[in-house]
Amino acid sequence: MIYEVFRQERKGQAFAHAGSVEAPNEEFADAYSREQYGRRGESTALWVVPREAVHEIDDFADELQKNYHRVDGYPLKEKLGKARERVSAKNADAFSAGAG
Repeated sequence: MIYEVFRQERKGQAFAHAGSVEAPNEEFADAYSREQYGRRGESTALWVVPREAVHEIDDFADELQKNYHRVDGYPLKEKLGKARERVSAKNADAFSAGAG
């Protein structure tokens, strides 16, 4: 059976996928994982799970079409550009109204 191993390098950090081990049962998977990913002190914690228990979630609902879910945050450059265009248009209208 294949087990996926996730390791935490330092306390407080997120767990990251370290690799896989093949073992006949959970007890051996734990031992192999400790040996492979923990014996040199490079991990503070390990998660060991059967490969079948790992599943993908790829359909996220975004009913409001908000971009704040993105890692890079709000698209401020787009919004700033549009705001500058509106201000320029208002200034041009005010200038032409005052000149006429």
